Amino acid sequence: MSIRSIIQDMKEEFGTKLRSGSRRALRDGLRSSPVDSLKLSCWANLPPELLRDVLMRIEEAQGSWPHRKDVVACAGVCRSWREIMMEIVKTPEVSGKLTFPISVKQPGPRDFPLQCFIKRSQDAQAFFLYFSLTEALTDNGKFLLAARKCRRATCTDYLISVDAEDISKGSDTYIGKLRSDFLGRKFTVYDSQPPQSEAVISKCRSSPLLGSKQVSPRIPTGNYPVAHVAYGLNVLGSRCPRRMHCVMDFIPTSALEPGGVAPTQTGFTRKSIDSLSSIPFFRFKSARVDNFSEHSIPQTEVKLVLKNKAPRWHEQLQCWCLNFRGRVTVASVKNFQLVAECNGPGGRDHNDVILQFGKVAKDLFTMDYSYPISAFQAFSICLSSFDTKLACE
Repeated sequence: MSIRSIIQDMKEEFGTKLRSGSRRALRDGLRSSPVDSLKLSCWANLPPELLRDVLMRIEEAQGSWPHRKDVVACAGVCRSWREIMMEIVKTPEVSGKLTFPISVKQPGPRDFPLQCFIKRSQDAQAFFLYFSLTEALTDNGKFLLAARKCRRATCTDYLISVDAEDISKGSDTYIGKLRSDFLGRKFTVYDSQPPQSEAVISKCRSSPLLGSKQVSPRIPTGNYPVAHVAYGLNVLGSRCPRRMHCVMDFIPTSALEPGGVAPTQTGFTRKSIDSLSSIPFFRFKSARVDNFSEHSIPQTEVKLVLKNKAPRWHEQLQCWCLNFRGRVTVASVKNFQLVAECNGPGGRDHNDVILQFGKVAKDLFTMDYSYPISAFQAFSICLSSFDTKLACE
């Protein structure tokens, strides 16, 4: 029996059990339980060794989207299936695959970049990140993240969500935001949950009251600063490429060395609001704090700093050029490539491009990222390129 036949058989059997259970519940005046229906299934009574072997075969066979949705479907059958599948499926750093939603918070692969693209909706002031399914730039892609631009009096916020329809800070799907300063020259990337346990919550003026209807009762709307992006001043208005400087608060420079480790989130936080009663800013409107945590990584470690790769001047074309390897086709001031700055103990430059972003159509941009940053961090950095910069160009 093929793997596809097994999956289809499971779907049909579960569907039959659930439908029969629903009819029986309506007849008896009782509510049906999906768990009881699953217990009656032969697939729920498989020996653990056999079940693990079946799930491993499914995971190996469905290597790419859209067929990889079968792996996600298996993880959603029951708790035992989910626990085994979570052990089998490796992080993007190891497997090079994006499987579960938490993959957007985990570092990309070390050996090659993950190719994505961003679609911009100027009318809705929204941006959508997709994972490329093919080499062509015209495929529909696998949706990953969405962002919505919110203008304020002194800054601009880009709210980021894993749901394309519900992009709001009070939603369960909210995972972070990007905030600019008044000039649009400095940006801070905030995560809704700490990348590691010793993270310190940064309280912002826009943090809502506990009793506000915009606050989710299950997810704390914390602001954990994880990265800072700064653009160089260009007050004289000279026509030169943008200069970018990104500091990754929770990624040490040693992560780029052999055996180095970058922080990896394993799941989205779901906390009861009762467990947050001891945190003051969930009871009162918080004040703005401009200084960030100085202890995001051990003091013995050096924070990873990314800088834009310097372009070269092309005499024949009379323009600045970078080698995007065919992934960028339209000249734009927004195009950039980021590499690691030589700020480690050895002072060695890393020439490998960690993140590249460029324009291919009016509202279509490519985004390729790799270890040690995640899709969420890469998407946030790219969003900063869209914002208006009064003193940079």
